[in-house]
Amino acid sequence: MVRTSERDKGPIRVGALFSETGVTSTIGHSQLQGTLLAIDEINAAGGVGGREIVPVICDAQSSPARYALLAEHLITKEKVNVIFGCYMSSSRKAVLPVIEKWNKLLFYPTLYEGFEFSNNIIYTGAAPNQNSVQLAEFMTANFGGRVYLIGSDYIYPYESNRIMADLVSQRPDSKKLAERYLALDAGMADFAAIMQDIRLQRPDFIFSTVVGDSTASLYRAYAEAGFDPKTMPIASLTTSEAEISQMGWDVAAGHYTSAPYFQSIDSESNRGCLARLRRRFGSECVPNLCWESAYFQMHMFANAMRESGSDEIAQIMPHLLGSEFEAPQGRVRIDPSNHHTCLYPRIGRAEATGQFTIVREARRPVYPDPYLVTHSLGDWTAKLHEQS
Repeated sequence: MVRTSERDKGPIRVGALFSETGVTSTIGHSQLQGTLLAIDEINAAGGVGGREIVPVICDAQSSPARYALLAEHLITKEKVNVIFGCYMSSSRKAVLPVIEKWNKLLFYPTLYEGFEFSNNIIYTGAAPNQNSVQLAEFMTANFGGRVYLIGSDYIYPYESNRIMADLVSQRPDSKKLAERYLALDAGMADFAAIMQDIRLQRPDFIFSTVVGDSTASLYRAYAEAGFDPKTMPIASLTTSEAEISQMGWDVAAGHYTSAPYFQSIDSESNRGCLARLRRRFGSECVPNLCWESAYFQMHMFANAMRESGSDEIAQIMPHLLGSEFEAPQGRVRIDPSNHHTCLYPRIGRAEATGQFTIVREARRPVYPDPYLVTHSLGDWTAKLHEQS
């Protein structure tokens, strides 16, 4: 058995639990790249107190059941105290009881539907008041309140569509026209009937919570139907630069996404980070909102461990909560009261270049309100709660 004193001098082993294969592999691969880039930067700067961070990489193959099995393996066999990973909410839900059973720590770098808290999770993706609220305000103000909801068939789309319908209903003359769900591996033929119904219903906009490879099929089916995004766009929380690279830039042009991060953010921090990423992984990598969260959360972990001297949850958590980091999107902060992150909501319009034009953005970070207790429609400048 390794004595604590010996372990404290050796490498810091952390779990990197993403999907490099399967229907969500495009995002999963980018999340892993963000994680590895941050580790490279940390190690090149001397590690954590001279100790190197070493990732134990596992491919969950886009399977929630495999996520749970690999989380157990990482904790019990690989002896890691901290896991960075998960994309879909179903994968986080599968890992959560494992993390809590062993009292370990999960960093979750993905937007999600909210309405959750765990003492064992740090949430670095957007909560609904940091993307859904702003998207509902923008789309209804610019296009109207008649919405058609389409999602993949799992937890996140159901909850996100419920939230969006509630938000849109705050506007006069709003109406939820339909709510449709398809399998994660849905193809263009699966979306054909939905496009026929959309032609009949004529919504003001389509709200998509389709994820993974089927995202490209949705947008291609829309284009094939001959619809015009200038008058009836698709609005999404999950369609990033990565999905656009799959479907084709021209297919995505004119549609909208709400996210804290786009590659097109005009800041020295973002430009420098993108340059380092491409030097490390080549020009073919496609950074996106989940890549950025995976990147900055690793740096926040390393900073907190430098202060605590340990990756045990009881020792490191007090140094994580309330901590800040200059991320590519702006200066982010982990809120001590709910373990979520203060982020910068933005609305981007996809262009035929594969990038987003940012058409609206918050100038200050918006406090995370995962239970939608204190939000208001169009909340772009929410002040942070007082420092704890």
